[in-house]
Amino acid sequence: MGARGFRSPPPPPPPTYAVRVDADAARRHLEAENERLHQVRTALENEHLHDEPEEDSSAELSHFDQHPADAASDAFEREKEFSILDQVQAELDDVERALKRLDDGSYGSCQACGQEIGDDRLVAVPAARFCLEHQSAAET
Repeated sequence: MGARGFRSPPPPPPPTYAVRVDADAARRHLEAENERLHQVRTALENEHLHDEPEEDSSAELSHFDQHPADAASDAFEREKEFSILDQVQAELDDVERALKRLDDGSYGSCQACGQEIGDDRLVAVPAARFCLEHQSAAET
């Protein structure tokens, strides 16, 4: 299926944490998310993101020029695909940093205030770095 109709695999079901973050459950959840994101990235890369643009291809020997609107649409779609790939890579980086925080014991603590990040938030956003209050501040 083309990138325009690409569907990523469904995310793994979220784990159920007890009152305090279960490191093993969090690790399984993060590793499953890491695997899912790698699959998405691979599928996007295989969709033709690294193909030569048509105008650079020596195989394009047609006597007919591509209409400028078609060329613009192709360029837009290609840029959109690269943007999606960049977002997937950013999410992968977040997951890898969360796994490192699990290893060093800081996972589940807000990096701004040091307070615990709520379990509901960690289930929804397993790579969360901030509590809700500080996440809102980081986004403004």
